[in-house]
Amino acid sequence: MFIRLPLLALAALATLCLFIAGCGQSVPADAPSSSAGQVVNATAGPKLTTYAAARVAEQVSFGATPALLSSLAQRGLDGWISDQIALPVSRMDAPAWVVDYNDQNQAERDRAFQWKDRALVQLPLTAPDQLRLRVGWALLQFVPANSGNAYGQVEYFNLLQRHALGNYGEFLRELSVHPVMGSFLDNVQNRPKSAQCRDCAPNENFARELMQLFSLGVVQLNPDGTTMRDAKGKALETYEQDDVEELARALTGWRFAPSNVLLGSNGINAGKLMVPEDWASAHDRGAKKILGTDFPAGREPPQELDAVVAMLMKHPNTAPFVSLRLIQHLVTSNPTPQYIARVSAVFRDNGRGVAGDMRALVKAVLIDPEARRGDVPGVDARRFGKLREPWLWFMATLRGLGCTQPLVWPGGGMAGPRVQFPFTAASVFSFYLPTDRAPGSNLLAPEQKLLNTVELTARLGQLQGLLIDPAASAAAGCEVASLGRSYAESPKAYVDQLSSRFFRGAMPATLRSNLMELAAAQPSWSGASSVDRPVEGAVVLLHYALTSPFFGVMK
Repeated sequence: MFIRLPLLALAALATLCLFIAGCGQSVPADAPSSSAGQVVNATAGPKLTTYAAARVAEQVSFGATPALLSSLAQRGLDGWISDQIALPVSRMDAPAWVVDYNDQNQAERDRAFQWKDRALVQLPLTAPDQLRLRVGWALLQFVPANSGNAYGQVEYFNLLQRHALGNYGEFLRELSVHPVMGSFLDNVQNRPKSAQCRDCAPNENFARELMQLFSLGVVQLNPDGTTMRDAKGKALETYEQDDVEELARALTGWRFAPSNVLLGSNGINAGKLMVPEDWASAHDRGAKKILGTDFPAGREPPQELDAVVAMLMKHPNTAPFVSLRLIQHLVTSNPTPQYIARVSAVFRDNGRGVAGDMRALVKAVLIDPEARRGDVPGVDARRFGKLREPWLWFMATLRGLGCTQPLVWPGGGMAGPRVQFPFTAASVFSFYLPTDRAPGSNLLAPEQKLLNTVELTARLGQLQGLLIDPAASAAAGCEVASLGRSYAESPKAYVDQLSSRFFRGAMPATLRSNLMELAAAQPSWSGASSVDRPVEGAVVLLHYALTSPFFGVMK
């Protein structure tokens, strides 16, 4: 009898991930004891247990692989981070037919976007600088931008890569004059009203989001990320409308870099930063006052921008605001105020008097005692962890299967999460808000918003057809044949392999028992003769395992 796990049953199981407080991982019977866990003092660079290395891999990369686990285990977290920082920056180097194409020619447009989409999957699968890529993905979640052309998305990705382990102030400055952001939030159209241009008006879009989403937030924060309130308990606002208007004035006067070639799709000249407008009236040179800081009259656009970035980097909100977002995207959705305060202090001063040092900041996020406590099985806190958002789930699945290339359908379409493919967010607010909470709970669980019927159905069905297709899985380099062999050998051999690949070598007892029972049923798998039936059985049970809360929540 052909047994395929009921879709509704699996979807119901997966939605348990929404209640992150209830997804604590019990200590499995075969887990190593606490005495065999993570060596104390993570900053000293001790070797890691297999369990600890696999847990670290979930926070610093797009998914565990044998090579990554070996490197982490031998180098320790501190040494591995140092190695990652020293690696060259992985970037997209677009061919000419992606840089500029006839946007009215659908075939040319499709070809360019397909190249870009495959590169976005390829780099997380195989690029060595996993930490930089993972931090770049975090930046894209709260500093999103979109472009209607493929090359614009390529160059925005490269912007994130350049600054993911750089300096946050330098990132804000380059972000402010990046043509993709200039187009996305209209700062390239920001001109003051004057006698020379009576129809001009400052455009406030970028100025508002620069403060609200990229640096400060809307309420004043203590160094530990808690909200500052007045005597009546009302949250104190960070800025007023006057500040938005004044900041927009300071950011006037930029345009796309000129080009000597006739541009087609690349009308924004995405590979070049914006430049000050030659026309003097394009920039408001009057005196300004923003967030209590005086901006004297007579400054040119670059001087104004430098002053704006310096003001934002000195603002007391920026350190806890950025620190919280990196903690949420890398480690846990609900950090304690103490955790935020420790990381925030490093943002303000890396120990050498430098603010915004992303290398020091990311390291502080990852080596913090709160981040490392769960390296010993069963020691993690009940409120600790984060939902594995669709993009991370998709990548971790492929990396766990050893895939080295994107999975492609016979017609040429590429597999990917339907609700969270990079550069498809509906607005500047990205795919979800950092303040989104789990239904019926006060716990922050931003990613839960994406765990809808479309996403869960895609998880259950999209990869399955490709992985059991010998041609598709072989072309992607996915190691599904070994899953089929272990499935055919015995339920224990199969479950042990899944535990090693996807569950830190310590699969929870409940899931292990369920999988053993299902595998022991040894169904007669249906399908054409070209399909390896043990592989089909192995892949169906794989989807059961990976759609469970035990994989869906990173603790």
